[in-house]
Amino acid sequence: MKDQQDITKYVSGAYFEVKIGDISGLSGRFTSVTGLGMALQYETYFEGGSMSPHFLVGNAVPQQLVLEQGTVTESDGFSKWIKEVNSGVSIPTSGDIILKDAAGNKMRSWHINDAVLVSYTGPELNSNQPQVAVSRVVLMYGGCT
Repeated sequence: MKDQQDITKYVSGAYFEVKIGDISGLSGRFTSVTGLGMALQYETYFEGGSMSPHFLVGNAVPQQLVLEQGTVTESDGFSKWIKEVNSGVSIPTSGDIILKDAAGNKMRSWHINDAVLVSYTGPELNSNQPQVAVSRVVLMYGGCT
């Protein structure tokens, strides 16, 4: 019984619900999300007679968001997004990532701005082992709140 308790303290049942884009985009549940963050470029300048630098906020630096080990819940929208990207159309879109507990209750959320699809890796196809529907999705985005 003690072994079962040790296992359950590491397996929370929490997951990330991801919805990026509307008709074409990504909608699914993932066990791992990395790369949530934001970075800005600054310009430094000095005013005449002042030794202290001043900083002007520049543009946001694109970040890379990695979603792993998940299932796509609306495969038609994701397939359409992949087809659009393959045909040369890549329109930045926004969306949300919501951390949910095992009961499906919202614990925290992030809003993603200007996301574009960079890469998609499907599961290893092996008839002897069940696999998740999506191994890895990589997106570039302009920041999150």
